[in-house]
Amino acid sequence: MTALPDGLRLRPAHPQDLDDIMWLEHVSFPTDAWSASQMSGELYSPHGYYVVVETVAEGQAPTVVGYAGLSSLAGNPVADVQTIAVAAEQRGRGIGKVLFTELLDEARRRGVHEVFLEVRADNPVAQAMYTAFGFEHIATRPRYYQPDGVDAWVMRAELPTAPRAGRVGPIGQETLDEHR
Repeated sequence: MTALPDGLRLRPAHPQDLDDIMWLEHVSFPTDAWSASQMSGELYSPHGYYVVVETVAEGQAPTVVGYAGLSSLAGNPVADVQTIAVAAEQRGRGIGKVLFTELLDEARRRGVHEVFLEVRADNPVAQAMYTAFGFEHIATRPRYYQPDGVDAWVMRAELPTAPRAGRVGPIGQETLDEHR
């Protein structure tokens, strides 16, 4: 896994992070940012999983420099990447990969087998990162991002299921499995 650069940490997002997340949301997506009410709903949702990357410097207040969110209903084998953003001055340092890896790890922890996302058709950097994680472009949503009228690529990846090694099944089943 890609490690975060020194001076940064990954942690779960909290509703108290809303103002920092919204500041980054508006500078990252100036024409199609989510509203504070939408983002607040995501941060409070029992189906969501949001994380932030923030600065950590002695004697200074932390600053959120990236965030990402995933949504999946309990027991549902499908999840959606809701959003991911990294501050412009922090891009190219692997922060997006760390955020995205954490979302996929959480999806696996939830028993998800398929993950979907939408990405702007005019964002080749994000498309390349998602492709490197095994996502495939499966559809295009015309003029999805408004008011710009930019198409969205719908991308999908299957998550490998966790190996069953070490799990005990019905009495004697582990012995049968060893001899197959």
